[in-house]
This record gives sequence, structure tokens and C-alpha cells, in this order.
Amino acid sequence: MKPPAKRKRKSSKKKWIQGAIKWPGALRKKLGVKPGKKITAAQLRKASKSKNPRTRRQANLAKTLKKMSRKRRS
Repeated sequence: MKPPAKRKRKSSKKKWIQGAIKWPGALRKKLGVKPGKKITAAQLRKASKSKNPRTRRQANLAKTLKKMSRKRRS
């Protein structure tokens, strides 16, 4: 009798960020921030409480990416 086959873990996508950002600049446009200017933390906080689920997701992703860039710098 053969031992049960081990399950292989699915490796997470290495380039998941590229797949997550489908429309670059869409959140900036929704918030009315001019090109080249940064979205403030207050604007991100407000957008993450939006009634629109897409805007909420975009704001939460922006917060996550902001944290990732901070970790990389230090």
C-alpha cells in the first residue's frame, strides 16, 4: 500500500501586484488629485470608508502598498 500523496502548496504569484493594479491612476482620478501629486493619508482614510466597494478596495490596496514600500526602505 502506498503512503498518501503529499499535497503541494500552491505558490503565491510572484508578481501579484501587477495583476492587482488593473487601471493605474484610477484612484487618484476618483479622489480628484492632480497628476504628479501624492494622495494624502487623510484622503486614503476617507476613501477606505467609501460606499463604493471598488473605491474601498483600491484605497486599501494603496495603504498596503504604502506599508510595503516603507518596509523595503528600512
